[in-house]
Amino acid sequence: MPLGALRSVYTVANDMDLMQAFYAEALELPLAFRDRDNWCQFKVGQFAFALSSPSEAATGARGSVVVFGATDVAQLAQRIERLGGLHLSSRDMGSHGSVATFADPENNLFQIHARQST
Repeated sequence: MPLGALRSVYTVANDMDLMQAFYAEALELPLAFRDRDNWCQFKVGQFAFALSSPSEAATGARGSVVVFGATDVAQLAQRIERLGGLHLSSRDMGSHGSVATFADPENNLFQIHARQST
């Protein structure tokens, strides 16, 4: 039986308030719901990106690398850094666009991908 659609991706968060505020402001992700300090889920297009407490995460879970799409990476990079994130690197992928790698305030990696304009 083939898999269905991707449901969500989550990153383990130790400080749910800090991490919710960071992703909501830095990437302007709309909050779908929050279950106290256990789980915080955002709506990203047709998908969900969530923050999980260590107790809700899979045993031994360590980070994730979520790739968000955007059109203006430079503008996002400024906001991300202002809110406690760190721009680690950028890579030009030619006709595939470019990708920038960041660390959030708890040092989880995520990327912003911008398609090449046509």
